[in-house]
Amino acid sequence: MKGRAAVVGRQVTDIRDVAGLDSAWTAIRAGLRRDLGARLFDQWLKPARLGDYCPESQTLDLLVATDFSANFVSGQFGDRLRMAWRSAGVSVREVRVRRAPDATGPRLLEVVHAAEPDAAPVETAVASNFQPRHSFAAFVVGETNRLAWSAAQAMAGEAQPRFTPLFIHGGTGQGKTHLLHGIAAAFSAHSPAAPVLYMSAERFMMEFVNAMRANETMAFKARLRAARLLLIDDIQFIAGKGSTQEEFLHTINDLIDAGARIVVTADRAPQMLESIDARILSRLAGGLVADIRPADLDLRLAILESKRAVAGDPPVPDMVIDFLARSIRSNVRELEGAFNKLVAYGQLTGRSIDLDFAQQMLADAVRANARRITVDEIQKACAAHFKIDPAEMRSKRRARAVARPRQVAMYLAKKMTPRSLPEIGRIFGGRDHSTVIHAVRTIEALRESNPDMDADVRALQRLLEG
Repeated sequence: MKGRAAVVGRQVTDIRDVAGLDSAWTAIRAGLRRDLGARLFDQWLKPARLGDYCPESQTLDLLVATDFSANFVSGQFGDRLRMAWRSAGVSVREVRVRRAPDATGPRLLEVVHAAEPDAAPVETAVASNFQPRHSFAAFVVGETNRLAWSAAQAMAGEAQPRFTPLFIHGGTGQGKTHLLHGIAAAFSAHSPAAPVLYMSAERFMMEFVNAMRANETMAFKARLRAARLLLIDDIQFIAGKGSTQEEFLHTINDLIDAGARIVVTADRAPQMLESIDARILSRLAGGLVADIRPADLDLRLAILESKRAVAGDPPVPDMVIDFLARSIRSNVRELEGAFNKLVAYGQLTGRSIDLDFAQQMLADAVRANARRITVDEIQKACAAHFKIDPAEMRSKRRARAVARPRQVAMYLAKKMTPRSLPEIGRIFGGRDHSTVIHAVRTIEALRESNPDMDADVRALQRLLEG
């Protein structure tokens, strides 16, 4: 038990934070009830109670009765809760809403427990730190995310994976963080004593900078290198941070040499990341790169069916499921949020959910989705349609096989996004706005004279619109 004593001893200085949570929560609850109104507060936030607290990441869990309540409270009030806790004068920077486990009361948790060499294995806290709703079993698989899901399962399996690192890339809200949580939980199930470390790239940068200022870089390095599974979310946020990138490179090199598993996510493929050290990109691309593309209609329908199966009353009819799947196309997180909103309002008002009700409640979300196609999505769709590398959209090559698809993508970016001509030019490899104007005019002329080009553009528009 020497290792456990070492861990507990390292936590004692933070016990004051736990002591102050109850009084802070009392004040926060009073403010939320005043701001939100008694009915909304009593329905969703009044039942919430304090859960676990991790002093290393300064993360606090709020516990509610069901997974549905956790999803709804997190989606509707998550930002407000985080802001309230950060302003409360206690050491809480992140708030997670979870379904309550059997145990009650706040506990101190470690993201990584590194026992001393002669100590007995120290129990890790992964099962508590990662959300049960983000398990592999809850991840709905379709053609657009199958590779990433299969690779994540292999990375989490008992057998040593044949590749590392695993690099998962995709747009916001498509399931990257869900897979990270699933990997951690599955890996911990068969290797409970193996240290697991999960953090965002922004958190990695902040902790590294703080360690340098406090002259504690060796302790920071030791903590990271103790991990048998390292999960880094949103690596694009270390772009342009030279010293942070250098430390990250040394970390992944050492972990790979030690046989550890590494999973990194980003919003784009390695070759599309800007201001990232070429050595890091080479390392990331040297493992397995798996993309998560925007969910197609079949996957969106399957996701909604899975949520309907556990939502309870009021029932959600098929025509509403179809309306949601066809209208909310931007990302999976927003799709689930729209479903949660309908069910929650139905429960609060006692009104049955029908198509008119759904159209009224989600009018703003539907309008937002109609105009929120991104240039990145257009580039990827055009690259896939014309069978070229997505990186060619930003390259300087002028060969017709590359230039024409690039012009189509510029044309669609102008027609389907609110981006200005100079913005579009910058996204396409730093080109001048006059290049975008020329592309738009060229494709307009070709659509009038060339039926094949018109058919290509129409097919891409249908694809992008869902």
